[in-house]
Amino acid sequence: MRHRPSSDLPVEAGGPAPAGEDGPHYLGHRERLRARFAQSGADALPDYELLELVLFRAIPRRDVKPLAKALIRRFGSFAEVVSAEPSRLAEIEGIGPGIVADLKLIEAAGHRLARGALSDRPLLSSWTAVLDYCRTTMAFSSREQFRILFLDKRNHLIADEVQGRGTVDHTPVYPREVARRALELAATAIILAHNHPSGDPTPSATDVKMTREIIGALDPLKIVVHDHIIVGRDGHASLKGLKLI
Repeated sequence: MRHRPSSDLPVEAGGPAPAGEDGPHYLGHRERLRARFAQSGADALPDYELLELVLFRAIPRRDVKPLAKALIRRFGSFAEVVSAEPSRLAEIEGIGPGIVADLKLIEAAGHRLARGALSDRPLLSSWTAVLDYCRTTMAFSSREQFRILFLDKRNHLIADEVQGRGTVDHTPVYPREVARRALELAATAIILAHNHPSGDPTPSATDVKMTREIIGALDPLKIVVHDHIIVGRDGHASLKGLKLI
């Protein structure tokens, strides 16, 4: 007698799953799921089903629903799964290098699409796109990172750079390094952005102090700090909007 594996999680590679009289049960599910996605789009699917569609490619001969649900249980949402560190993804039973690569490709594609919305447009008149970009690139990261958007005199994007990555609640930022890089790029303005992995975008006293120090370093150079945006899973905060700078 053939024994079933003790774990209900699929493996990334392996032979075909046991079939019933009409073939493996998951084949019909895959066809129905693809049809729902084609007809109604991603909004019609819960996060775990959207993940199933991603996993189909890397795991062609297994039921991937248990693995998709395990990922959502561990990380919380589709966005948090694709934004997770590769080492944390690999902790989930059934996740191998191919699945990690597919998930990180989706993350990179999302960043590229959001950044494309900023191209060749004055950022100050495209504020929704700026916020969407910051949320897409940072809001679901498990570690804090500090990003700077460098702008020219027309407020077009010159460069978007991560100046530092830190721990879950701190990223060191040095005002003189920010000023040096702005001069190198001939930027006339910048937008600061960082994330709060806790999910709460409320600015801390340290956030406000650091922003004012950067403003003080750039002011003699005639380089304007338009805003400092803080993003998290629960939304965003603007230091300028809150009248903190």
